[in-house]
Amino acid sequence: MLLIQQAVAQPDPALPQIAVRVDRLKLAKRLWRAVSEDGLEFGCELERPLQPGDTLHQTAKARYVVTQEPEAVLEISLVDLPPSAAAGVGWAIGNLHLELMSEPELLFALNENAVRRLLDRIGISYRETTAVFRPGRFARGNEKAANAATTHEFGSSHKH
Repeated sequence: MLLIQQAVAQPDPALPQIAVRVDRLKLAKRLWRAVSEDGLEFGCELERPLQPGDTLHQTAKARYVVTQEPEAVLEISLVDLPPSAAAGVGWAIGNLHLELMSEPELLFALNENAVRRLLDRIGISYRETTAVFRPGRFARGNEKAANAATTHEFGSSHKH
């Protein structure tokens, strides 16, 4: 097992990637273990949590890259919602002490019974799907325009 204390500072983007798949809750921690797709075992003892896309380890032949696992989420389209309604949805989900993520035309919340009941009660349509959920990640702008979206990474608001 390789002991990892921090991400590789200057990974070589020309090297092929080998995924080290980790769920969101484990990725938020400083101490965890994982196994790469090719069977290499890693033990992480970190000063700060890693982010999806960080390189854990690099050899002359490959980079071992943190890949966050998708999870069950609710996708809420903002296309036909006025901004005040979108703000209300965000407030209502936050009032449940749950977190959101956004893309320019979508909101994502964890697929939990309380969120489904809330959205049904206030008449907001949603779709059950899976996605990489990054609480506190908010993109704004027009996703149709090349490079027009701006993303802010505020991180989780509930540090447990």
